[in-house]
Amino acid sequence: MSNSSLVVEKVQIHANWRDYLALTKPRVISLLLFTALASLFIAAGNKHNVTLELFLAVSIGGYMAAGAANTFNMIIDRDIDLTMVRTASRPIVTSTVSTRSALIFATLLAVSSFLILWRFGGILSALMSEAGLGFYVVIYTLLLKRRTWRNIVIGGAAGCFPVLVGWAADQHQLPLMAWVLFGIVFFWTPVHFWALALLIKDDYEAASIPMLPVVRGDRHTVKQIGGYMVVTILVTFTPFLLNFAGILYFVSAVVLNLILLRYVFLLHSSIERKTASRLFHFSMLYLALLFLALALDRYALTPLTLFRTSI
Repeated sequence: MSNSSLVVEKVQIHANWRDYLALTKPRVISLLLFTALASLFIAAGNKHNVTLELFLAVSIGGYMAAGAANTFNMIIDRDIDLTMVRTASRPIVTSTVSTRSALIFATLLAVSSFLILWRFGGILSALMSEAGLGFYVVIYTLLLKRRTWRNIVIGGAAGCFPVLVGWAADQHQLPLMAWVLFGIVFFWTPVHFWALALLIKDDYEAASIPMLPVVRGDRHTVKQIGGYMVVTILVTFTPFLLNFAGILYFVSAVVLNLILLRYVFLLHSSIERKTASRLFHFSMLYLALLFLALALDRYALTPLTLFRTSI
């Protein structure tokens, strides 16, 4: 092979900005970032004090923190990513981005995220972003993912930290309602993720990852989904019961929960790829619309709220 051919091959595998963007898993981050921004507006209520500067800081800083966590995850999981169809083309697996370059990239993202959020959102917001990053990388990826089917139950808490980042950026404290939002995402996560696990069960089995469908089977997984769905529904009504939200949020929660209940019931009746896929995709829309409804409710201060308290 000629030297010119070798040069062409090197150019072909040289990483570009799209490869580094892929390391951050932008599609996964989008929902997490939405909950962070919604939480920012929920905390602000109708005070209209969310400046463009703060909005951009939470957007950029939040994305960087989640992107760093996902990049560290890809570095650690590069061996099992090679064995799964959906992850075999990731930049680190294909050596498009070297492990060293990915590590530097992730570190820069983590540091930049902390500095941006500290500067514009306060130290508590910055610390929450790094706590979420650390929880995902250390607790979920390193300690739980390859050891127990409860990995997503405990490790899934990492995906709850963005709501704390958004709330702390506006209020600089984390009162009860911030933790209620944390709880909504926490109990929603197994419903969402186990629906995905049913879809890609073969991938997890090939990589020897003890996800619930692999270890306990599909039927047990659906029962667990049902249990967490019930708790999720109960927790979503907490903002209304605590007089933090009004009728707009209440009606939205009722409608969304009825639809969620229907999809889980359909999955229980027929454990098929199609029904699991419907639940998985709706669960993302469910969480986004629920947080949007609460943000709009707080912004409008719905008149039918029983009484407004500072929780």
